[in-house]
Order: sequence, then structure tokens, then C-alpha cells
Amino acid sequence: MAKIGVLQMTSGIDSAVNAATLVDAIRDAAAAGAAMVFTPEMSGLIDRDRSRAAGSIVAEDDDPVLAVVRDAVAAAGIWVHLGSLAVRRPDGKFANRGFVIDPTGVIRARYDKLHLFDVDLPSGESWRESSAYVAGDTATVIDTPAGKLGASICYDLRFADLYRALSDAGATILSVPAAFTRPTGAAHWEILLRARAIEAGAFVVAAAQTGVHEDGRETYGHSLVIDPWGDVLLDMGEAAGLAFVEIDLARIEQVRSRIPVIGHRRTIPAVSNVG
Repeated sequence: MAKIGVLQMTSGIDSAVNAATLVDAIRDAAAAGAAMVFTPEMSGLIDRDRSRAAGSIVAEDDDPVLAVVRDAVAAAGIWVHLGSLAVRRPDGKFANRGFVIDPTGVIRARYDKLHLFDVDLPSGESWRESSAYVAGDTATVIDTPAGKLGASICYDLRFADLYRALSDAGATILSVPAAFTRPTGAAHWEILLRARAIEAGAFVVAAAQTGVHEDGRETYGHSLVIDPWGDVLLDMGEAAGLAFVEIDLARIEQVRSRIPVIGHRRTIPAVSNVG
């Protein structure tokens, strides 16, 4: 069994305030006996005004939120998946980057979001993540106390090929930090997360942003933890806060032995288009 903490946030435009929320959650999760805590996408800053946000987005080595979190992790002696931060690349563009940090404060893994959110929603919302961010080019799997973790971020959830690659590489827990919009969250969030868990025979941990943010956007919340059978172990609703759940790592083998989909996977042959 592994006890994990899940932080649901309403991140704003002040990085120092967001960092304080993260530090409190890390301290409280360690005090509660959690082995690891998961935080949402863009834990350090949410600001759709890119001109204003640009002044707060710096290189990884200079990021004050990352530095504060690493210090808090080392003090608490707990693993953290920092869902993502906006960081400035050497070419001046941005990356949406997640971090797995060990109990000494060392960054053990990084993951840059592979799929960027460029959509026009029926609600009138329009998002062009690629106008400022550069997509990553590498999937990431890392050993943690909660299992072998496969990293992803938000919009990645819609691309099943990524999760097949992660589970083929041995992932037994899939982390999906997110800032889902309300319309897409209500329609697809739980369905997609349960599908990813069932397809991979793996736990899914999805720490989410929630509520109305200072920049005017609204996010769906409902951070979820799902077991390999697709059962929802935790649904945090819409309130910000920290919650805990025990995950039984033996459940992975139980489910995979009942329906051994990973062993049955085949390389898809070329499609013959006869229409």
C-alpha cells in the first residue's frame, strides 16, 4: 500500500502565493504520512495575459517556485510530482514542464508536455498554447514509491498512444496534472481518465486546477484517483485543497492477470484502404 496526497489548486497570477500553497501542501502531506504528493498543471502560475505572465516565466534554474518547492520537499522528506510549471527555454520560448522530485529535493525526472492545446470551443473560448509554448519530444517513466510513474500533462490525456507507450515502458501509475476547462471537463474528463486506467491496467492520478482564476479563466476541478479496474477511488469535487488516498499496488497485478491486455497488444499493421 502507498498513501498519496493530491493537491487541487486555484492558482493565480502571483507566483509567491502559489508557492506558499505548494509548500503548505507538501508539509501537510508529509505530516499525514503520505509517501508522495501530486500537484496540478501550472502550479506556479496561471495567467492568460501572456504579456504580463512573461515577466514571471524564467529559466528552470532561476525559477523561484521550483526552488521553494525543492527546499520544502527536502525539509519534509517526501516525493513530489510537481505537475507543471511554465519555464523559459534557452531559445526564449516556453515549455510546460513537469518535475518528479525525490525526498532530498533532487529533480529525478522532467517531462515537457507533448500535445499543445490549440482549440476553439463552442462556448467561445479560444486557446492557442502553441503560440507561446514548444511541445516536448520525449515520454518519461520514473520509479517512485507509488509505482513506476508515467508522466503526462492535461491535453495529452486525449492521445491514447502516449499511454500505451508509457505502459509498454513499465508504467504502473499514470499522472495527469491538468487545468481542464469547464466545458471539456464536464464532457470528457472522467471518461478519458477511466479509459486510460483500464487500457493500461494502471492507477491514474489526476491533480487538477479548479474554480475561477484571477486571469478570468474557469477550470473544472474534480481531481481524480482511479484504480486499474477503472474504479474511482477519489473525486475531490470543485473545492481547492489537499486529499489523501491509499493505493494498493498489488491491485495492478490482480487486474492485469484478469485481463492481460498489455501482453495481448500487437503492432498495428499497415491499413489497407479499399474504400
